[in-house]
Amino acid sequence: MFQSADPSVVKSITQRVLLNAWLRALRQPNALPLPRDFRTDGSADERADMMEFDVIGSGDAARFLITQEGTRLATAYGTEHIEPAQRANRYLDDAIGPERYAGVILSYRACLARKRPTYTVATVQDADGKDVSYERLLLPFGRGDSVEHIIGSYKAISIEGGFRLRNLMGVTAKTVPVITVRAVIDRAFVPAARPAARDSIELI
Repeated sequence: MFQSADPSVVKSITQRVLLNAWLRALRQPNALPLPRDFRTDGSADERADMMEFDVIGSGDAARFLITQEGTRLATAYGTEHIEPAQRANRYLDDAIGPERYAGVILSYRACLARKRPTYTVATVQDADGKDVSYERLLLPFGRGDSVEHIIGSYKAISIEGGFRLRNLMGVTAKTVPVITVRAVIDRAFVPAARPAARDSIELI
C-alpha cells in the first residue's frame, strides 16, 4: 500500500534536487509536466543512476519501454555485459525478468494511476552481506492527464560504508529486496518558481 506523502519523504539529496526540478516543471497543480520543461542544476553524471521509459498502453496492461539506462544501473542489475546501445528499446519486464519485475511493478503502476511521483526504499544485502538501502524515485510526464513518459532515479547507500554494487538488484542477488517505504508524493503540491539560472542542464 502506498502512503500519501510530501516531498520531505525523499532521503537522497540528489533525488530531492530532481523532485524539485519536476515541481518547477509543473504548469498547473493538477497537470503533468512536459519532459522538455524538466531541467536541473545537477551534474550530467546523474544519468548513470537514471533510467527513462516511454509508457506503452495504460492501466495494468501498460508496459515500460526503456529509452535510456544508466551505467551504474546496469551494474546493479547485472546487465553491464550487454552493449549500451542494446540496453535501450527493451521493455522493463524483459530486461529484469519476471521475478524482479513482480517486486517493482507496483511502483510504476502507482505512478501511472496517481499521476504523481512515487518513492520507495528497499533493503537488500550485497555480496558481502552488508545492508544496502535502495531508493527509487519515479517522476511522471505527459500531456493532459495521461502519463506518457517516466524518468527514474535509483540510489544505493549503506550506513556500513562501501559495498558491492554489482548484481545488487539482479535475479542472482544474494537476497530479495524488502520494501520499507512506499509513498506517493502528492501533498503540499504547489508548482515552484522557475529559476533563471543559465547553467541548468536538460536531463532528457
